[in-house]
Amino acid sequence: MASRLVVLASGEGSILQALLDSTVRERIVAVGSDVAGCRALARAMDAGIETFCVDPGDFDTRTRWDAAFLERLRAVHPSWIALAGFMRILDPTVVGAFRSRIVNVHPSLLPAFPGAHAVRDALQAGVKVTGCTVHVVDEGVDTGPIIAQRALEVLPGDDVSTLHGRIKRIEADLMVEVLTQLTDR
Repeated sequence: MASRLVVLASGEGSILQALLDSTVRERIVAVGSDVAGCRALARAMDAGIETFCVDPGDFDTRTRWDAAFLERLRAVHPSWIALAGFMRILDPTVVGAFRSRIVNVHPSLLPAFPGAHAVRDALQAGVKVTGCTVHVVDEGVDTGPIIAQRALEVLPGDDVSTLHGRIKRIEADLMVEVLTQLTDR
């Protein structure tokens, strides 16, 4: 049976676009988001891929949103779930339902600089090398087992914007490589 990949994104969808432009595209069965109208959903629609959005603003509690999100994910029967710029921490019930089948790409060489401000934190720490990591999602924040990493030199004069832009390019390439391997199994 062919792998069924669901990609989750909250923003521009640059990593999603790299997946759509690769052979991974044939395995993507849906793209989901927590942000209605985000560019990632438009990219998926343009590619003819099913989309869904579970907007947190439609729920009075985080618990209800988590339950609705899990229900929507289960409805598309994913073999794998890829977080590609998805900016919400998944509830342990979601992680448990798809244990060891959710991967995330993060803009640092984990375990250094976990969390939402990795690029800023790396610059503030004065590191000379940073990069990106694809890892399995667990109940922690960027703490799951590392699958692959790619390093990138921090250049003199880099700021958050320039460094993050360069990291995004290697994130996209690394995510394509990892998902190609995982979904070919």
